[in-house]
Amino acid sequence: MAWEYNEKVKDLYRNPKNVGELDDANAVGEVGSIVCGDALKLTLKIDEETQTITDARFQTFGCGSAIASSTALTEMVIGKTVDEAAAIKNQDIVDYLGGLPAEKMHCSVMGQEALEAAIADYRGLKVVHEEEDPDTAIVCHCFGVTNKKIEKAILENGLRTLEDVTNYTKAGGGCGSCIDEIETILEETLAKQAAAPAPPEPAKPKKLTTLQKIKPIEETIEKEIRPQLMADGGDIELIDVEGNSVVIEFKGRCMGCQAVTYTLSGVQEKLREMVSPDLVVTVGND
Repeated sequence: MAWEYNEKVKDLYRNPKNVGELDDANAVGEVGSIVCGDALKLTLKIDEETQTITDARFQTFGCGSAIASSTALTEMVIGKTVDEAAAIKNQDIVDYLGGLPAEKMHCSVMGQEALEAAIADYRGLKVVHEEEDPDTAIVCHCFGVTNKKIEKAILENGLRTLEDVTNYTKAGGGCGSCIDEIETILEETLAKQAAAPAPPEPAKPKKLTTLQKIKPIEETIEKEIRPQLMADGGDIELIDVEGNSVVIEFKGRCMGCQAVTYTLSGVQEKLREMVSPDLVVTVGND
């Protein structure tokens, strides 16, 4: 079967970047198995002081999608902090590539798993291997896919059909003897998800009255804004507050300064940050 790849995937497959292994890596993640058809080793160099990933390399045994996905992953993580990289999901890899054939989504999942393993290695976290987890069992023996991997893929990617599960995990794509078990896992996982209580909606910020705004505005001007202006010979005075309208007056060297427009914009930005995003600041007259 010929897969329909976009030009970016084709380019990263034909001209992969960051191939190989870092000799000075301090984070290593290995997932998959050559026996099962796909394997990926990811090595990262992380700056201990800034927690920034300064370099990344990969070695993969797999198809063109695996090579392109691995290249994309390394390009995405270089320059990011460990925490930022930890937030990367397989769909982010797909988006970076501009899409993958549905049947090749498992390549992006493998990339995410390798990244998770490398970060766990860097953080010194003990990775519980599937064979050590009593609640984990091989479901698809053709590709070595466990029930835990299937459940995770369903929940993280919103999978709804057997075909989805196969595309994201390869489970069921071999002899087919595991299809009934996969469908059972799919049904049970979706049922649990539907029964789970919805996360609480974030509380809406409480609107402040004019009186409630005056004090934080005064405090922000006094502690955050005035010291900076006075350091350059300027000053500021609060004239009035009415609803979201804040009227101020510049004094000292700020009066008549050519950069007063930028100063006003900076005052408004600071007050919006510290008090309310709806504030509009203007300069009043005596």
